[in-house]
Amino acid sequence: MKIFFMSDIHGSLYYLNKALKAYEREKCEYIVILGDILYHGPRNDIPKGYDPKSVANTLNKLKNKIMCVKGNCDGEVDQMMIEFPILCDYSTIFYKEKRLFLTHGHKYNKNNMLPVDKGDIIISGHTHIPVCEKVEGLYFINPGSITFPKENTKHSYGILEDDKFIIKDLNGENILQITIE
Repeated sequence: MKIFFMSDIHGSLYYLNKALKAYEREKCEYIVILGDILYHGPRNDIPKGYDPKSVANTLNKLKNKIMCVKGNCDGEVDQMMIEFPILCDYSTIFYKEKRLFLTHGHKYNKNNMLPVDKGDIIISGHTHIPVCEKVEGLYFINPGSITFPKENTKHSYGILEDDKFIIKDLNGENILQITIE
């Protein structure tokens, strides 16, 4: 199974369409959205192609392929427009006998951990900075942001396939990768 990860869309139809082209190019089975879907947030400028209603409509067409967690910019009003669940603070899925914790990162992170065991994989967004690291037996992965990359990083997404998590820019060029043991 090949899974596509993206975070921090922030209402940009322009960058969502670029990410969905990457999803198609990558031939992934599912999409995981790590929060901050429609609203640009009070600390961000309005992004290129800001169109939350069209973002919702575009994602709703893929609702059977999407798993999602709530970001700090997501709320009940957003759930009224989106036809898949978005209001869980975290979710867990199993992938090849590994437990993946999916969260946005504003509540659960390295400083406020979920109940994890060595070898578990914590995948979050929120910081808008791509990360692939293993610390004390735990994997921490952040695919970055498709809309608002920070600290001179690129607009990015992640792919999980076999035993590798690869973070790529929206053109498909590798940025980071980690092998899951």
